[in-house]
Amino acid sequence: MDIADWRKQIDELDRRLVELLNQRARAAQEIGRLKRDTNLPVYEPEREKIIFENVKRINHGPLDDRDLLRIYERMIDVMRQIQKQSIGGDAPPPADTEIEGQVND
Repeated sequence: MDIADWRKQIDELDRRLVELLNQRARAAQEIGRLKRDTNLPVYEPEREKIIFENVKRINHGPLDDRDLLRIYERMIDVMRQIQKQSIGGDAPPPADTEIEGQVND
């Protein structure tokens, strides 16, 4: 494959990742609503620990565990904000990213 073929593959993977991330966000919204109804806290460090352990267990590279966990930490931060919004709390926006200023809402 040449570079154009690899880029097409990356574009397709990005499309699938966006779809999966949005599915995960919808699940986080529902969990946020359930937490509101049952008075559970949004932040559950034990649950996050389980997620990180699962991710490390199923990781076969080429991403090393440290880099993959950094990605998951950021994703979980965003999902936590989504849960807070589902509960109706005043959640601060996630930390700025390099490309945030380039994204049009």
